[in-house]
Amino acid sequence: MRRPLILAATLLAAPAFAQDRALTVISWGGDFAAMQDRAMARPFAERTGTAVRFVDTDDPAGMIKLQVEAGNVTADVASVGQGAGLRLCEEGDAQPIDPAILVPPASGTVADDFLPRTLSECFVATDIYSTVIAYDADRLAAAPTSAADFFDLERFPGRRGLGRTPQFTMELALVGDGVPLDQVYDVLATPAGVERALARLDTIRDQIVWWEAGAQPIQLVADGEVAMTHAYNGRVFKAAQVDGLPLAILWDAQMLEVEGWVIPSGAPNPDAARAFVSFSTSPEVLARAAEILPYGPPRASAQAMVGEYAGDGVTQMGPHLPTSAQNMTNALFVDPEFWADHEPQLRERFTAWLGNE
Repeated sequence: MRRPLILAATLLAAPAFAQDRALTVISWGGDFAAMQDRAMARPFAERTGTAVRFVDTDDPAGMIKLQVEAGNVTADVASVGQGAGLRLCEEGDAQPIDPAILVPPASGTVADDFLPRTLSECFVATDIYSTVIAYDADRLAAAPTSAADFFDLERFPGRRGLGRTPQFTMELALVGDGVPLDQVYDVLATPAGVERALARLDTIRDQIVWWEAGAQPIQLVADGEVAMTHAYNGRVFKAAQVDGLPLAILWDAQMLEVEGWVIPSGAPNPDAARAFVSFSTSPEVLARAAEILPYGPPRASAQAMVGEYAGDGVTQMGPHLPTSAQNMTNALFVDPEFWADHEPQLRERFTAWLGNE
């Protein structure tokens, strides 16, 4: 679906930055960077005359920090997770981004249009993805309806796939034990809460198949190794819509994570960097990105513009996005500050629990 672009005034005027200098963007590679190139970089180059060059890495925040500390910053913009963006800002490795440069929605304000917690001093969100419960729709006699069903081996027999990490796994255990979403991190911050999560995991311990990479849970379902698994929503979508596997998503207790742009301190082309951040987070561009990959746009106005899946031109993408209204009714935003403060001790306790297998 094609639509006209509504751009900030700074982009409608002749750019003040040098058009012969390519903008360098650090990103994650693979399908994600390909989406950014198609939805964001190429249209930006057509609009401004400034080419965008991607540098791929599995640690964009680490690369930014190394460049800033070495005094040799070559990147203009970087895609990072929300927690990493907060740390880069706090440590002076990313520069503030004035929300006034962002494209406003057709009605309302930028601040109201972005979902809560998706804008901060140095960080502008580009997408929201989630860890979800996926299940083999052909194998289960009835579809699960809540996170508690993940732990119900009697009504929903079969092994369970879980990431071999305390993050996501311990939150799921608490939600599956009846802890309200808005209390998960308060409970997990206590010794009693940690033990409560592990006790819940104990109830399915001999039926857990642990995975360590994002492709593995999909393969576990495809091979009939598990009936349900925690998995990333984008991989589940691809397996079901593109590969034809009988995978379905239970959106209850989905765990949302935010990614977005930062501009490194000392970026060589800061004016173009700000223009790119503005353009690429406009509602129309974010909607186009969500039509390519099923990551939710962080703006309400963009969500309303999302049309058909670019891969087939038929499938309506809205219901497949983490940020659609029906999928957000019982969703948990992963708290990066909590994990920054508690990850070492929780990993130690989780590893000790694993060692008792």
